[in-house]
Amino acid sequence: MKFTLPLTFRICPVPSLPARLGRPLRQTISLTFIFFVSLHLMRIYLDTSVIGGVFAKVFSADTKPMFEHVINKKATIIVSTLLEAELLRAPLHVKNYLKTLPKSQIERVELTDEALKLADTYISEKVVGKTSLIDCQHIAIATVCKADVLASWNFKHIVNLERIRGYNSINLRHGYPLLEIRSPKEIFAT
Repeated sequence: MKFTLPLTFRICPVPSLPARLGRPLRQTISLTFIFFVSLHLMRIYLDTSVIGGVFAKVFSADTKPMFEHVINKKATIIVSTLLEAELLRAPLHVKNYLKTLPKSQIERVELTDEALKLADTYISEKVVGKTSLIDCQHIAIATVCKADVLASWNFKHIVNLERIRGYNSINLRHGYPLLEIRSPKEIFAT
């Protein structure tokens, strides 16, 4: 769902205009600019820990409110082919959770060659070790698809200030925007 709002800005008076324009015009000239601001729903990339968090006692109370925003159509979730592949090994109730969410609020993305290359760069520049390749792939997919935020409960390799700085340093050097990385609890905190 997108909204477009016209915003009008008036700049006046402009006393430095040439005298040949005449005094009244010089003093009252105004320029009107119409800007269209696109307000969009927050696009949240999910890693697998967030789906499991719905059912984990320690994370459930902080995960469910994020999904309420999705159900109420106040946010969109980004689901990657990597997430779907990881969910194949999950218990049935975890695997089926995405099916309970409105399809209109789910954006599907692929693990592209571009994301694979970026993930390999995170490893080669030692943001994390080789054993964290899948975590790096999640971050790279979220970066490449320009997610507003990546949600994760993985505090060791993903939601970790030192690691976030490393990922974003590489993102900037390779022409990508900064990626917000947060726990579900932080995303819609009031």
